[in-house]
Amino acid sequence: MLSLARTTETRSAPLDLGAYWMPFTANRAFKQAPRLIARAQDHNYWTDDGREVLDGFSGLWTTGLGHGRPEIADAVHRQLLTLDYAPAFQIGHPGVFKLATALAALAPDGLTQSFFTNSGSEAVETALKLALAYHAARGKREKVRFVGRERAYHGVNLGGLSVGGIAPNREAFKPALLDTVLHLPATHNLAHNAFSKGQPLWGAHLADALEDFIAEHGETIAAVIVEPVAGSTGVLPPPVGYLERLREITLAHDILLIFDEVITGFGRVGAAFAAERFGVTPDVITTAKGLTNGAIPMGAVIVRQEIHDALMQGPAHAIEFFHGYTYSGHPVAAASALAVLDIYARERSFAAARKLESVFETRLHQAADARHVRDVRNFGLMGAIELEPREDAPGARGLEAHIRCFEQGVLVRNAGDTIQIAPFLNGSADEIDRTLTIVEKVIETLR
Repeated sequence: MLSLARTTETRSAPLDLGAYWMPFTANRAFKQAPRLIARAQDHNYWTDDGREVLDGFSGLWTTGLGHGRPEIADAVHRQLLTLDYAPAFQIGHPGVFKLATALAALAPDGLTQSFFTNSGSEAVETALKLALAYHAARGKREKVRFVGRERAYHGVNLGGLSVGGIAPNREAFKPALLDTVLHLPATHNLAHNAFSKGQPLWGAHLADALEDFIAEHGETIAAVIVEPVAGSTGVLPPPVGYLERLREITLAHDILLIFDEVITGFGRVGAAFAAERFGVTPDVITTAKGLTNGAIPMGAVIVRQEIHDALMQGPAHAIEFFHGYTYSGHPVAAASALAVLDIYARERSFAAARKLESVFETRLHQAADARHVRDVRNFGLMGAIELEPREDAPGARGLEAHIRCFEQGVLVRNAGDTIQIAPFLNGSADEIDRTLTIVEKVIETLR
């Protein structure tokens, strides 16, 4: 057997793979047969041995405008030479204020304040803490519970894992998870909504489980957090009327509604935010990924003015919210985000994505009759092909599909036995067809 410290040759020098512990990766298997990307441009990657690979997943839901955008690179370069870093505490810089103003103009009405983080996980953690601080500031310290959802993904920090509902992510950390969290049932049900195009018609009633939690726990629930379209778990669109029902119940009981839009924000569902697309305005939006087109790590929590104002109490010299990160609102990240927002506006990216989604939906569902397929679902430019799991090895068929697709020249993602596809906002029918043609051929070869 090869050593885990296996080296692979690049054009510059031998590369030692042993020291890097990779995230969400089967490290031992990967280092026996590494898949290395050396460069990217537009909608393609190139491997370290020079093979061209079509990016069928927009990075990791991140790079909807394509790779290597010179406008973003130029903005980052200029910022590095002008102001590479400024302290985030008790000191500001112009770029982060400009970015917050731009996000307020883009967000749903009433969501006017942005708190910056470095990732989606940190954005979720911040949103949960804000919810507790908001209720405490109003004298409602009994509001300490959170409601998440089964199969939800809200990042990997302990708060996000607590409200999240993907079992393997939680298993090793259960002793440290919050004990004040309840979970709504997942909305996906193969018996009722398999092969749905867009929002399924069945499942809105599942939101009523929130009423049951309120009946049991009284007015102790601080916030409900959901992904408008659940992404990492396998692309689960909300049933028609589901988000509306959650909003109705939360408003009636003074519960904050948090939309985790780390994936769905910035055009992925054909609008600036899924809140706009669904016509449901939450109290808080968490975002990241498309905020900088994946170029520089950055996240943001966008909140209602009333939440911000509730914390602006006490002496003016006192810190109102004891929370933040060394790199909150980093000057280079802010410059990257401002360049990205400018491209979205100039190229009308969200409208372009909305126009492309019908092409994507039609082509995606042509995979319904392929071997092993038990469901196909989509919303916006988010698509999933769910495969029947092997009885002896759940998840193995999906991982094999991911690897074989990469070998055949297209990068897609697998979550267990679900293949996920996310076209670029400025993608084309030809790219979608090329991606799915390879996916279908690979599926037919799987055991």
